[in-house]
Amino acid sequence: MRRLTREFFTASTLELTERLLGKVFVRRAASGALLKGRIVETEAYLGSGDEACHAWRKKTPRNEVMFRAPGTLYVYFTYGCHHLLNIVTEPEGVAGAVLLRAMEPLEGIPLMQERRRTGRETELMNGPAKLAAALRLDCGDSGRDLFGDEFWLEDAPPPPPSAIATSSRVGITRSRELPWRKYLAASPHVSKGRPS
Repeated sequence: MRRLTREFFTASTLELTERLLGKVFVRRAASGALLKGRIVETEAYLGSGDEACHAWRKKTPRNEVMFRAPGTLYVYFTYGCHHLLNIVTEPEGVAGAVLLRAMEPLEGIPLMQERRRTGRETELMNGPAKLAAALRLDCGDSGRDLFGDEFWLEDAPPPPPSAIATSSRVGITRSRELPWRKYLAASPHVSKGRPS
């Protein structure tokens, strides 16, 4: 499949929350094996007017990756045990990112099953911490981008608008009324999280 270029990320964060659905996230493992997942659930976070965003107050050493060029990976550690994967989506110097909440595993599934310690494919990547574990992502990957030999996005036909559902975001307490979560309603790989 054709790789997506930087031009794909010229859309706004809120547009990309929907446009990323159906695209394929790829990581090349150290062994050379490819790990692929189709994006089925996303959430938008903006530095301006969004108190749930890490960068809503100001730029800090923790969130500075959110101010980098679109297509940069922003991986952070939360709750003392989980890594979460975001893609920076606003123009450089402006904070904004899309959290990848769930994927449908497509390739490298035995390795994902080993890492996640489950044989059930619908449990491999049906949540943001689960997909990061299946892909073996950590804070050392934060700041890398989607235009090299280790990480990239592959194009795929967009899902029809009728297949896409919208809700408020999951697991947050501030700015929770914003309808910035998008997901493929019929996918069995969507997270079990409930909107705020």
